[in-house]
Order: sequence, then C-alpha cells, then structure tokens
Amino acid sequence: MDNQTQINSTGTAIYASDPEESRGRLHAEPGSATRTPFQRDRDRVIHSAAFRRLEYKTQVFVNHEGDHFRTRLTHTLEVAQIARSIARSLGLNEDLAEALALAHDLGHPPFGHAGEDALAEAMGDFGGFDHNAQTLAVVTRLESRYPEFDGLNLTWETLEGIVKHNGPLGAEFMPRDIAEYVSRHDLELATFASGEAQAAAIADDIAYNNHDIDDGLRAGLFHMEDLSDVPLIGAIFAAVLSEYPGLDQGRIRHEAIRRLIGEMVSDCLTESGQRLKDAAPASVGDIRGLDHPVIAFSEPLVDVDQGIRGFLFDNMYRHYRVNRMTSKARRVVQDLFGLLLAEPDSLPPRWSKMAGEPGSEQTARVAADYIAGMTDRFALDEHARLIDVQARTS
Repeated sequence: MDNQTQINSTGTAIYASDPEESRGRLHAEPGSATRTPFQRDRDRVIHSAAFRRLEYKTQVFVNHEGDHFRTRLTHTLEVAQIARSIARSLGLNEDLAEALALAHDLGHPPFGHAGEDALAEAMGDFGGFDHNAQTLAVVTRLESRYPEFDGLNLTWETLEGIVKHNGPLGAEFMPRDIAEYVSRHDLELATFASGEAQAAAIADDIAYNNHDIDDGLRAGLFHMEDLSDVPLIGAIFAAVLSEYPGLDQGRIRHEAIRRLIGEMVSDCLTESGQRLKDAAPASVGDIRGLDHPVIAFSEPLVDVDQGIRGFLFDNMYRHYRVNRMTSKARRVVQDLFGLLLAEPDSLPPRWSKMAGEPGSEQTARVAADYIAGMTDRFALDEHARLIDVQARTS
C-alpha cells in the first residue's frame, strides 16, 4: 500500500471503509466507548447461536464421518484469517473484513451443499432457498438475543457485504429474504460491495479449495500422485517432494497446502494492488461505483482456480463415498421438510406459532428456516424422532 493513501488516524487507505463514517444500523443504538461499529458487528456474530452451530455443520463430510475434517466453523476461521491478511496488506479495514468472513456461512443448512440443494428443491414452489439470503435472515430476524429488535442489528456496511460479497444483485436474481429486507433498508444492490467484502469473498475461495484438497487427501478419496496434472498444485507437490525426499505424507501435504495458500494470496495482492492503482479510488464509494471488482486473482490464477475446482468436482464431490453421504443427507432434509410442511404442529412451539396452514407458503418458509438452522447431528436426531416410529419423540 502507498503510504500517501493512508489516513493517519486509522492507518487504512482512503478507499477503506471507515467505522467513523458508518451508515449506522437499522435500529439506532448508542455507540461503544471501547469498540468501533465493525468490531461490535464481529463480536455479535461470534456470540450468536448461529455461529456456535457452525461447529457441527459440515462442508463435504457428514459430521460423524470423522473429527479431523473441516466443519463450517473451522472453514470460517480460516477464511477470517486470510481475509484479515488481505485487508491488512491492501490498507482495508481488517475488522469489517473479519466480521464479514465470520458471518458469511451463517445461513448454510446442515450437510453442506447436499443440504442446500435439497432445501432449494423443496422450496422450489415457495420462493426458493439461497444460503446468502438465509444468512441475511439469520442476522436480521432469526437470531433472538436483544430486547429491542430481532436479529443482530449489524451495520449497513456488514449487511451490504453479506448480501453483495459475490457482486451486485440484479432483479433477475432476488431471493425473497433480500428483497423484503431492502424494501425497508436499502443496501444498494446494483453496485459492488466494499473492498472489505470483496476480500472476504476471495478469502473464502482460497480457503475452500485448499481445505478440500487437504480433506480429500486425508480421506483417501484421491492421492498426491493424482494431483500431478492439476495446475499449480501439481507443481507445488512435486517441488515439496523434491526438496524433502523421505518426508512423511502428512508433512508433505501440510507444506504443499501452505505454499498453495501463499501463492494464491500473493497473486491476489499483486493483482488487487494493480487494480487499485489503476482505479485510484478516493473513497469506498468509488470502489462501489466501479464496474468490476478491485480484489481479484490474475487471469492465470483464475484458470488455476478453475482447474482445482474441476479436479475436486470429479474426484471428491462426485466420489461414490461422498455420493452416499449426500444421498442420505438429501433424504433427511426432504423428509423433514415434507413432514413439517404437512404437519406444522410437529414444529417446536416457537416455530409452530409462526407457521400457517399445512402446505402454505408461510409454513414452508418457517420449516425452511427451522431446518436451515439445524446442525448435522440435530437433523439426524430430529429425523429419527419424527420419521422413525420406534424412536423416542423427545
């Protein structure tokens, strides 16, 4: 970062989000004497029930498959670390980047992508299901901690980043929870989000690919030699094996993953630094007003990223062992949704009060909210209680 672009009082660049200039919260609150608004957002996310549940929500492997695979929580912490590093290097606000990284997966249902796909299919006639929209629902209405408002009452900047971290939203793709919220609190969906939100999004991509390679190797779904033709990662593994002949496989894996993360972060910083120099934004508003993201990979690294994703799709996400887990997970979610839609009086009291008539859209949305908040373990237990006639009902 060019020191001439720094603000002396905060040490961040002029294009960074300034907590002192936050657009505030939907429900006005007095400020804190010890924390900035973005630091308070971060802390509210960490203390939320939805954040705690991430420990028992999985990425690819169902929770009981093993303790050493990533969960949504461990993934989230990895994303937060990478996001802070990128934000610090580019002069962005670290606290906002961290808050967004910590919040980005709060809306994911149990069982990873299998659970989301099943819930999206079940909600097909009722407005659909989108995990980003569900994250917004969690932090604006489903968390119930404070006496004066539902949700966490996060700042405008954090809510904007949650909704738009993957780019602007057009009218052709407008999940219902987002449309309903912005009708009373405009998040300016047609623009890009802040640099901090973009940093959190690319940190998610970096963490995702790397930990799936790590978990896939740990699980024996593929082997190091299978990676030899994968862009960049194949060369990295070859270099580590050459430098450390005879090193045990666990250390080889860790060193290669460490280097891959470093390469991806380094590329992001170089490309983003050049984009920021070219755009010369004088404020965070200038970043929002651009027609392209400023935090990004170079074109060669985009190709690498796609190559890694393609390998993982073929060799991990479609592996028969994963297919068996996802098939079971899909059936659990479908069974739960179908039963709760038809029999909303089977919902716990807090949820059944919000439901409507059996089969109605209102009931469908309540059932989806309830299921999306479940951990893998709770979903399996609830399925047994509701579906298995021989299981205990409480």
